[in-house]
Amino acid sequence: MSQERLAADSGVDRAYISELEREHGNPSLPLLDRLAATLDVRLAELFVEPPEGAERPKSLPSGRKPKHG
Repeated sequence: MSQERLAADSGVDRAYISELEREHGNPSLPLLDRLAATLDVRLAELFVEPPEGAERPKSLPSGRKPKHG
């Protein structure tokens, strides 16, 4: 799911989603609950650490997609 889609579906600013992804934000519990609901996962799953040595997901390119039209 893209940051833009997660932001839109959860009612959060996309820039804040980006901050959270980069570990720069400090979300409230109600916000985490909303994000978990949007992602259709249990809240606890947001706190599960990946196994040691697991590869980090690759970041999406920054910026907006070019408009076609």
